[in-house]
Amino acid sequence: MFDDQKCPVIHGSIVSSNSKNSGTTNKDWWPNQLNLGILHQHDKRSNPMDPTFNYREEFKKLDYTALKQDLKKLMTDSQDWWPADYGHYGPFFIRMTWHAAGTYRVGDGRGGGGTGAQRFAPLNSWPDNGNLDKARRLLWPIKQKYGNKISWADLLILSGNVAIESMGGKTFGFSGGRPDIWSPEEDINWGVEAEWLGNKRYTGERLLDNPLGAVQMGLIYVNPEGPDGNPDPLASAKDIRETFGRMAMNDRETVALIAGGHTFGKAHGAGDTANVGSEPEGSPIENLGFGWHNNLGSGVGRDAITSGIEGAWTANPTEWDNGYFDLLFKYEWELVKSPAGAHQWHPINPSDEDMAPDAHDTSKKVTTMMTTADIALLKDPSYKQISEDFHKNPDKLADEFARAWFKLLHRDMGPKSRYMGPEVPSEDLIWQDPIPKGKDFDVSKAKDQIKSSGLTLQEMIETAWCSAFTFRGSDLRGGANGARVALEPQKNWAANKPEQLTKIIDKLAIIAKSCDASLADIIVLAGNVGVEIASGKEVDFTPGRGDATQENTDIDSFAYLEPIADGFRNFVRPDVDIKPEEILLDKSQLLGLTAPEITVLISGFRSLGISHDNQGVFTQNTNNLSNDFCINLLDMNIKWTKSDDFNYLGTDKISGKEVKTASSVDLSLGSNSQLRAIVEVYASDDNKDKFINDFILAWNKVMNNDRFDV
Repeated sequence: MFDDQKCPVIHGSIVSSNSKNSGTTNKDWWPNQLNLGILHQHDKRSNPMDPTFNYREEFKKLDYTALKQDLKKLMTDSQDWWPADYGHYGPFFIRMTWHAAGTYRVGDGRGGGGTGAQRFAPLNSWPDNGNLDKARRLLWPIKQKYGNKISWADLLILSGNVAIESMGGKTFGFSGGRPDIWSPEEDINWGVEAEWLGNKRYTGERLLDNPLGAVQMGLIYVNPEGPDGNPDPLASAKDIRETFGRMAMNDRETVALIAGGHTFGKAHGAGDTANVGSEPEGSPIENLGFGWHNNLGSGVGRDAITSGIEGAWTANPTEWDNGYFDLLFKYEWELVKSPAGAHQWHPINPSDEDMAPDAHDTSKKVTTMMTTADIALLKDPSYKQISEDFHKNPDKLADEFARAWFKLLHRDMGPKSRYMGPEVPSEDLIWQDPIPKGKDFDVSKAKDQIKSSGLTLQEMIETAWCSAFTFRGSDLRGGANGARVALEPQKNWAANKPEQLTKIIDKLAIIAKSCDASLADIIVLAGNVGVEIASGKEVDFTPGRGDATQENTDIDSFAYLEPIADGFRNFVRPDVDIKPEEILLDKSQLLGLTAPEITVLISGFRSLGISHDNQGVFTQNTNNLSNDFCINLLDMNIKWTKSDDFNYLGTDKISGKEVKTASSVDLSLGSNSQLRAIVEVYASDDNKDKFINDFILAWNKVMNNDRFDV
């Protein structure tokens, strides 16, 4: 009777799984359905820690000096099961750290080393992360020893710093405080490709899709052999500039990182990559998470196969020196194939002193090599000029590599006020988006002046929203603190209605000066005043925001925060062809909003008349915060028809008159079954107060997302 029983859990779909026990998911039946899954990432039910656990408090108890000593010992504690090249794991851990942090992309702030995500799919199984599963296992005894006081996220980053220091390199500092996640970040868009190293992410003349940062699926940055394996150094330089630029790195930082990173260690391509088995997520259960089993010889040491490229970049692979540029400029380079068949470059007639030691037999010497990405530094005019400068001035390279490396590791940690530990550098850096501390002021006096300013409720609320809406929980950038909405580039963004914004900011700046308050605080306070007048209820406010300066604002980097659509206000830039409701969910996840919070904010804004072209405004009294939008959206007497891509006309079924207009965002709240269920709660007669209270709570969350000091 049990022969036909199957596992009741749906593990996959009939489309994507070969398992006979697979079931069909909602996504298989309705692939175009709005997917709210991104809002449910990192559900607390996957977290094994107690609800009261606070990692940042635990980190304060860490014996940091002892931890670094243990890490330094680990660097030369070679294991038979995974022997260290040259008897030193330093280069291995530098690569692990680089690849943990290197997934960061400035387009949406996602990726990076701030969560320990390298432990989970898909990152733990990317081809570019080959054999890094061994690096993490080498770290396990240390993680086990220090337990809750050091997160995997911090440990993966700190290990690379210690590795550099253990080989004589200079570091700029380190901050702890990165809490771990406990499940994969499955809703990050890493690309549309369905196969490793696929390349369907370009349009036109190799224009890389946003917000992607890597050139192929499963790579961190660029293909070291050249674009799609084509060993063209100039084409490689173009890819390098694009992808490092999407890490917010300029040309000097890019060259410093490549040269500094390649000063250490070697690449592994001892034989045919066909010898290498499945990645960790695809390996048999008995492997306990180990992947890339290698059938060549011993499978380790000199038989290791990772990238397919084989050899060291310098003659001293475990020492910080200027050997990378010494060799790069000293020799002519010829294109060859590695034992694995990968494109790489060898020096022509190298001298014995410029040969590298064999990684596992110091009595032997082997030729050094360069990748196509390295040769690009010779062929691209800008990169070559910078490389020549670093070659002549090793101290510059040491300093600029340390700074660029620090930026790479900390780009997603948010403001410097969040940094922790004894090695936090004192210097303020522009990419940290510095903001001076705010101050207390007479809030009642300021509120009185705001009320008599002549600004409408909509102007006050919308300006505060524009200021706070830029926040990204992915890298903790943006937000109302700093009042950068009054600076370039934000003050000229189309979504911020520049002409209206300038008028409003001018008035609020006068009030700020009169009350000796920051403009940032007054902008948020004005929004709160608008909500208070519209709702009849008090909105909590805590002063303390500061005002950033134009000089301390990285205009190019902040440009990535510009909204191409804001579903909360029904703004869509004319050139956008993505469904604004999908952009809404993506942005809401960055704001940390739940589905009920999205619903109540949009509905509240519509009741106040806050909407581009009056779309979705279903009420006459727009000075009263109410659940009218929810009630009218569910009106069965209205028939909706599509007028263009994202807009709809509502006609009265009896009279046939056009009575309403709405956006696809508005109608999504009534058509998506999950969102409609929430709208029905707020439209109920006994939930009018709940609607107002929930709106204020959601409003406060957005206004205070970047208040790490409270």
